[in-house]
Amino acid sequence: MARQRRARDCGDRRGRSLTEVAILLSIRAGERFLAEQLDSLLDQRHRHWILYWRDDGSADGSARMLDDFADRTGRCVPHPPMAPMGVARSFLALLAAARAASHDFYAFADQDDVWLPCKLAVGVAGLSGVPADVPAMYCSGQVLVDNKLRRIGRSPALRRVPGFPAALTQNIATGCTVMLNAAAADLVLAGGPPVGTLHDWWCYLVVSAAGGRVIADPRATVLYRQHGENLVGAPAGLLGRGLAALRRGRRPFMGNLRRQVEALEGQADLLVPAARHDLAVISAALRGGWQLRLAALRLPGFRRQGWQENFIFRLWFCLG
Repeated sequence: MARQRRARDCGDRRGRSLTEVAILLSIRAGERFLAEQLDSLLDQRHRHWILYWRDDGSADGSARMLDDFADRTGRCVPHPPMAPMGVARSFLALLAAARAASHDFYAFADQDDVWLPCKLAVGVAGLSGVPADVPAMYCSGQVLVDNKLRRIGRSPALRRVPGFPAALTQNIATGCTVMLNAAAADLVLAGGPPVGTLHDWWCYLVVSAAGGRVIADPRATVLYRQHGENLVGAPAGLLGRGLAALRRGRRPFMGNLRRQVEALEGQADLLVPAARHDLAVISAALRGGWQLRLAALRLPGFRRQGWQENFIFRLWFCLG
């Protein structure tokens, strides 16, 4: 019955495509929910995929579950055992391994979610509409569920078009929904995220700053499990996101913003002229006084999605 309900939640009914997707799954102590995620991969309408996975230091049976899954399906590429790397580096190591094998598209997967059957199909359809030489990132909405997959809400709809420099103020790309084309994967792998920036936000930053296509699909393609141990989680509603920003505090936010600006400046040759201009204005503002900061806040798009969270962002940016 659960699989039937998930199928009804997906609106896409396209035929199969031969486009090959590399699914990237980093695990760490995930055996509690991992089986349901693996089952949802087998339920995908887009059948042409291969799973790259690595264990980032599990002490439970997660790795054995992936070994068993590989034996049953023959569709897995394990990453060589290494010391724990942390979430962002672990996913980027998987992306590098998959990119070396030249797949068409690349999809990040978390161990505790459940993909709706349309997940890969609609992502492939969205990315396939972009010329191959244009970097493109697809992301989507999510159905928020509790630890037993009972619905508790929906991810908030975007109020503003995603892009740069908005990407410096807020990540709108939830990692478990993100898919990249090959050109975007090459961009993401050209550098590395600064400390405090996860792989999904880094993808959004570099693709948007390089003038790539950011496809934000309002449809939900994932049951995004909220269970109290999420690395990030999803505050429900715009007010919830504003309150979450307040709880994180000004200093961590501004420190992260500075590191992101510095990281992008380090690979400015990959960015389009408009992004380089905006980045220079923001960088000068972070080093200068309130007049430069007010000038930066007048840049088109340099704002967050909702007015509550944008008010907090503008206050913190002025205070430095």
